[in-house]
Amino acid sequence: MSGIIKVASFNINGIKARLPRLLEWLEETRPSVACLQEIKTQDEGFPAADFEKLGYKAIWHGQKGFNGVAILADGEQPEEIQRGLEGEPEDEHSRYIEAQVFGIRVACIYLPNGNPQPGPKFDYKLRWMDRLHARMKAIAAEEVPAVVTGDYNVIPTDRDVWSPPAMAPDALMQPGSRDAYYRLMHDGWTDALATHNPRGGVWTFWDYQAGAWQRDHGFRIDHALLSPELADRLVASGVDKAHRGREKASDHAPVWVALRAA
Repeated sequence: MSGIIKVASFNINGIKARLPRLLEWLEETRPSVACLQEIKTQDEGFPAADFEKLGYKAIWHGQKGFNGVAILADGEQPEEIQRGLEGEPEDEHSRYIEAQVFGIRVACIYLPNGNPQPGPKFDYKLRWMDRLHARMKAIAAEEVPAVVTGDYNVIPTDRDVWSPPAMAPDALMQPGSRDAYYRLMHDGWTDALATHNPRGGVWTFWDYQAGAWQRDHGFRIDHALLSPELADRLVASGVDKAHRGREKASDHAPVWVALRAA
């Protein structure tokens, strides 16, 4: 594949409820790879045929009513590498899928929210982040061009939220969440959106409540982390913000990175 490879991530918040919006976005923006989170469907309910009509081939890891992740590729079948994270065999949540596509290792993640905190859900979030850290270390050791993208459910800095005091009690902004995120970064991964927006002020999520979208009360929790082998190929990154304002939209906007093809 020549030119530019565009890898996008979209927490669709229910693939059946948002399918028209998702197909619309795919047609309008045409990412090379689209990583989806919160598909909220069992494997057999995944609408692969609808994507095939647009030329996208897919792999997915579903779960009834909750979670669920998928990777779509334009004209190429993603080669599945791994689904789920090691280290907690009793964890049945569908939150991780990894594939090789267009010469790039692509991992799609839906990190636990962690609320309410403190409590078992927050403890699970931190354990999951430790398991992700171990997997990302293993990927880094392979020295392959890689992107780990999706809904991290972490607001990395105060620049990434409309009002730090308003979100201070939330699991997304706890020191433990942020520390775990920066442990990932310290292994040499690059936060693509932060690289191109060092002053912050870029949101990827706006709650359905309290007029958050209309008031632009958002925050950044959807990220794309690039391995050193891929960071050098980063051309651009952005958020498809307008898609959040459409009828029956997800509460997230898609994020994307544009990469030079090898």
